[in-house]
Amino acid sequence: MSTEILSRRKALSLLVVVVLAWGFTWVVSKLLLQYLTPLWAVAARSVVGAAALLLLGLALRRVARPVKADLPVILSVGLLHMGAFAALVSLGLQYVPAGRSVVLAYTTPLWVIPAARMFLGEPIGRGRQLGLALGLLGLAVIFNPLSFDWGNHDALLGNGLVLLAALCWAANIVYVRAHRWVTPPFELAFWQALLASGGLAAVAWAAEGAPRVAWHADLAWLLGYGGVFGIAVAYWAAVNVNRSLPAGVTAIGLLGVPVVGLLCSAAVLHEPLDLPLSLGMALIVGGIAAGVLDKARG
Repeated sequence: MSTEILSRRKALSLLVVVVLAWGFTWVVSKLLLQYLTPLWAVAARSVVGAAALLLLGLALRRVARPVKADLPVILSVGLLHMGAFAALVSLGLQYVPAGRSVVLAYTTPLWVIPAARMFLGEPIGRGRQLGLALGLLGLAVIFNPLSFDWGNHDALLGNGLVLLAALCWAANIVYVRAHRWVTPPFELAFWQALLASGGLAAVAWAAEGAPRVAWHADLAWLLGYGGVFGIAVAYWAAVNVNRSLPAGVTAIGLLGVPVVGLLCSAAVLHEPLDLPLSLGMALIVGGIAAGVLDKARG
């Protein structure tokens, strides 16, 4: 099992890989909905990701048989993050542009702040208070109650589903912070993805019936990218980055994901990059950065 800590330059390079891979994944997820129903889209992507993680883990000799103490974190990551988060985002993407959805999904760290205070007893310093205020202001800018079409049930449903996804991810993060690790995170990644794949496939079959696929040549590369780069490579790179860089540096670097997602959505999907969305994203990213910097000092 490799325990190598990467140099700062290599770790930062991998951080860029994670940001680009996850940022473009939002465009891929939106495009997949042209060929698969929402739940089957994430189930298929998860299956490809689990297979890629298995092959990568075997190549690196980093696949371990989980022990009893690993089961809670396998359940937490597999069901809340890889499962519920992915499913809710895919459902929300039917009604919400990819650019807006990535901004909403990355409000997750904002919800972690009060949840960590409530369940883990973590203090909320001035930086985190400022971060939470900026983030909520950013949401208010995006969802200007005076201009939001409250009669558009699809918009309400889509935005609500993506925000619920962010809450699921936040719950997973809070549990992972409290978890006492026995087996290193990457060694459990395949098992988490396998659990997510099984759960997503079962829910997809129950909710959407047998998979209905609009076969197209683009479907192969979309699933390949989403599973191999969006899940396996990005997860492997993220684990190495987390082990090699300070947590604050990593967290701030990951703020690039919604920026990349927003720009890719505008470039590839031709989604409008209007002022409220851009300003709201800037406030949310600034709020998360303020909370992370406060944590780094604490």
